[in-house]
Amino acid sequence: MRAHRDRRYIPRFQRTTILLGILCVVVLIVVVQLWLLTATMNAYLGGERDLLLAALIVSALCFALNLGLLRYVYKLDR
Repeated sequence: MRAHRDRRYIPRFQRTTILLGILCVVVLIVVVQLWLLTATMNAYLGGERDLLLAALIVSALCFALNLGLLRYVYKLDR
């Protein structure tokens, strides 16, 4: 067990709180991505092809944000 004087030491209950907060953000981002997919498919099937590139960029940004949060969770676990 690490000493309490170590700046990187985070108690278990605080790690749990951080992980629950990250989980809420991840769920919110996934819901946004699902909404984006639905709206993009609706527009595409309606004949509007102008939104495809913008939707791709926003979805890739959401994916990168989720990967960054996952990386943070792995660092927190060490």
